[in-house]
Amino acid sequence: MIVLTIFVTLNNKNTSFCIQYLKKGGIFIKPCIKFPIIFSAISLGVGGLAAIFTRENMDIYERINQPFFSPPSWVFPIVWAILYILMGIGAGLVWCAPRNADKKPAAIFYFGLQLVVNFFWSIIFFNLQMFKASFVWLVFLLALILLMVSAFAKVSKVAAYLQIPYIAWVFFAGILNLGIAILN
Repeated sequence: MIVLTIFVTLNNKNTSFCIQYLKKGGIFIKPCIKFPIIFSAISLGVGGLAAIFTRENMDIYERINQPFFSPPSWVFPIVWAILYILMGIGAGLVWCAPRNADKKPAAIFYFGLQLVVNFFWSIIFFNLQMFKASFVWLVFLLALILLMVSAFAKVSKVAAYLQIPYIAWVFFAGILNLGIAILN
């Protein structure tokens, strides 16, 4: 039986990932890999659920007045899928990080809270078509994301760095949402 173990040490803080391949037994994934996968599935599930609840009104984006810098509608599901995966990986890294165990509950709490707020933004924007209210909600979401990133950084710097695209996208989405609110 051949065992191949890959260790990746991040930030010299002994945060390691172990993937073991057992030639005759298939792939055994240690918990430190399972949790990023689990949290990514949760994030993608929340995003998918939001899409289900708003699917009847998604065409609103094509019908409303948009700022000149608005991306085409097909960009959004691709970007959000990537962001949900990065969120999940970050939360999984926090969950299985060996240091600062006392800081983990706050980080996971902010992860969950921002995910719930993220879910409701879609409903406010697409279903209720309350563009100004959705902008305010997005500012609230951005504040929660920053709190989450700060909490992640206390446990895993890599988990925090993985959220940079999320911050950038939500900031851009806020500008887009504000433009839509002004034009409509």
